[in-house]
Amino acid sequence: MSGAIELPLVRSLPAQGRDHAELLRELEALRVADADWRDGRVFSLVYDPGHAHEAFLQEAHGRYFSENGLNPMAFKSLHRMETDVVRMVGKLLHGDAKTCGTMTSGGTESLLLAVKTARDRARRLHPWNRRPELILPTTAHVAFDKAADAFGLRIRRARLTPDLQVDVKHVKRLINRHTVLLVASAPQYPHGVIDPVAAIAKLGQKHGIPVHVDACVGGLILPFIERLGRPVPPWDFRVPGVTSISADLHKYGYTAKGASVLLHRSTDYLQDQIFVAADWPGGVYASPSLPGTRPGGPIAAAWAGLQAMGESGYLELARQTLVAADTLRAGVRGIAGLQLLSPDDMPIVTWTSAAADVDVYAVADQLEARGWHLDRQQDPPSVHLTVMAGHVRTADAYVRDLADAVAFVRAHPAAKSQGNAAMYGMMAKVPFRGMVKKTVRGILLEMYGPEGGKTQGDPQPPDGVVGQILARHGEAIGRALDGYQRLRTRLTRGR
Repeated sequence: MSGAIELPLVRSLPAQGRDHAELLRELEALRVADADWRDGRVFSLVYDPGHAHEAFLQEAHGRYFSENGLNPMAFKSLHRMETDVVRMVGKLLHGDAKTCGTMTSGGTESLLLAVKTARDRARRLHPWNRRPELILPTTAHVAFDKAADAFGLRIRRARLTPDLQVDVKHVKRLINRHTVLLVASAPQYPHGVIDPVAAIAKLGQKHGIPVHVDACVGGLILPFIERLGRPVPPWDFRVPGVTSISADLHKYGYTAKGASVLLHRSTDYLQDQIFVAADWPGGVYASPSLPGTRPGGPIAAAWAGLQAMGESGYLELARQTLVAADTLRAGVRGIAGLQLLSPDDMPIVTWTSAAADVDVYAVADQLEARGWHLDRQQDPPSVHLTVMAGHVRTADAYVRDLADAVAFVRAHPAAKSQGNAAMYGMMAKVPFRGMVKKTVRGILLEMYGPEGGKTQGDPQPPDGVVGQILARHGEAIGRALDGYQRLRTRLTRGR
């Protein structure tokens, strides 16, 4: 997961084509700084279906490597496969004969299209609405923020209840004549909590507002968790008022990236997803999704992968996932100083600190030093694990390393002021989020600027003046920011 790429930067096309075998060797050499997801120590990004299924997906993907889904009349095979995939997932999520939709390149595109569809539907039915708004739980995926920015909508954020569900009463108060979409998650990513979809959908029906359920994470595993007898609240098309659902195939569907679906209850909603330009000199142009070119490989791999796995295969993968997640939850509960934020029976495990001498980010640093790749979160500081079937073989090792990491941090209080812990801790607490945005934008500018790719590996702790300030005054600054957060929380709860 760390290290430096030794190959020199490529700054121009070679004068002559290079040897294929040599380039393939260099491709492998470039992996030196990558997370090794096959060893079961990565908790997001890649959903490992096992070697045999992975090889099958690569074969299916390769057979449609060059085909383009842009024109469904030129490549009828891709159109047929896409509609088959939509029908399979629609049936799984209890759609009916009217359920329809499209494949997309991933969850972000699915959510962008859901917002674009709601905006265009409002334009068609309520042209007087010049300030469209959508109402989001504070835990809704940031792709909704990206969508609102791209399509010119205002976001109204609904706060959470103590159990981390969206507060339906607050949603009700936020609804106004400009609201074009209500959003719920099944489950939300940070804590694995399913929002009260039925209550949100009831509000949508009452006010005539579409309701989108973001099931990008849960769409291909929640149906099988339910079949295993675990409690799952109603969230799919069985709930009246739910008008669209997004579900990622390349997550718990274990298909090739990037593949997701956006499903609509009927073509009455799908019509507003479609883009048509009739006056372009290049001809009439129509597209049901955001890209023009649509790679055929992910479509073919999804079509083949879903059928190769079948209901029995997904049921077994869900069972193994829950075994791993249960092991992790039990382990976290058994470690003094830690607290679970995520509910039981979900594939997401999120833990936080329950003791003043256990700094979450310092513990995360220690886990990474032991070879684990994980996601740090904020508000509150926490660590997120997206658990998969492959983690059955590593869950016990994670629990042991987690216990050791907590013990180390308790024995070494200075750990929270060192390494990534200092950087993440400070960034999470700074009340002026514009400062955080500026810092992160600077990091990305460096990564994608002219010298991007020159260095590889994990983020380095701040140096120079910032590093000196953290070294000398980091603890005092942290206490001050903690006090500010406590005050802000009290004031917020009093509204």
